[in-house]
Amino acid sequence: MNARFWQGKRVFLTGHTGFKGGWLALMLVRLGANITGFALSPPTDPSLFDLARVGRDMRSVIADIRDAEKILSAVREARPEIIFHLAAQPLVRQSYDDPMETYATNVMGLVHLFEAARQCDPARVIVVVTSDKCYENREWLWRYRENEALGGHDPYSSSKACAELVTAAYRDAFFRARNLHVATARAGNVIGGGDWGKDRLVPDVLRAIVSGMPLRLRNPKAVRPWQHVLEPLSGYLLLAEKLHEAGEAYASPWNFGPADEDARPVEWLVKRLARDWEGQFSWEIDPRAHPHEAHELRLDATQARLRLGWQPRWRLETALSRVVDWQRAWRAGQDMREFTLSQIAAFEAEPTE
Repeated sequence: MNARFWQGKRVFLTGHTGFKGGWLALMLVRLGANITGFALSPPTDPSLFDLARVGRDMRSVIADIRDAEKILSAVREARPEIIFHLAAQPLVRQSYDDPMETYATNVMGLVHLFEAARQCDPARVIVVVTSDKCYENREWLWRYRENEALGGHDPYSSSKACAELVTAAYRDAFFRARNLHVATARAGNVIGGGDWGKDRLVPDVLRAIVSGMPLRLRNPKAVRPWQHVLEPLSGYLLLAEKLHEAGEAYASPWNFGPADEDARPVEWLVKRLARDWEGQFSWEIDPRAHPHEAHELRLDATQARLRLGWQPRWRLETALSRVVDWQRAWRAGQDMREFTLSQIAAFEAEPTE
């Protein structure tokens, strides 16, 4: 990442109160960007946004991406050069409970942002973060490439596939003609400190360890492309730089996934995390019926490696250790803004593979 490029850049970031958006906001602060965030209030208590004081050194707008007038007003006032769209309803199981909210947020929320961007003359780059689950999952062992078919068995996955199609349509119909370059980013299952999300494996493991209650796993054999949250975020920043510098050549979908050996079963990750925490811990299979979830999912990030020069920095074992370090620092009462920034600095200093 080129700090000189980001110095003073006007950046509009949706979803900055969430786990992933909070980490990206702090990365942009370190790079010297002028940031406006737009999101709902933090989705959990505690939250990374509050503990790391993410809203400091940036303008924070608390509003709903489903409100077209609010997003239009915020974009007009911020006059961003670069937009990162992370605001979303991010949970598969919640999408079964409330599919209307999921589509309204993940599809129409994106349309609202695009409509606002059409009226923002300085805007030159938009990076839309979708999901590795946007692919039509065929439960095969091969890694999915950017040209694979889109799909989605559940409303969340389907909504992210829809977001990919909406992005392609706006790129062709509106943005290409006005020199506004738009790309989508599909990442693996991210982990990191400050995540208290519901129905997310690492937060569930840590809650079980601390409470002494057994963790109930729905599908311990399911394989996911696990990676520390800083891995894909660094890719999004590189992608935005390339879009700004080289334009249309980079306006396409991009995968940001870990090394193939870091696509591990749920059971492996649970055991490794429990070992790193060094606490009493047990787990059991949840016998109840559950909505469908994919069993096998891997990403091919060859394009990002070859064209962006992006490479993973932390192997999965290291990423899990960083999660445990963050959790221990929080429980010890450390300054979590400084601690989070120190982990970002350590990541940036780490050589790529």
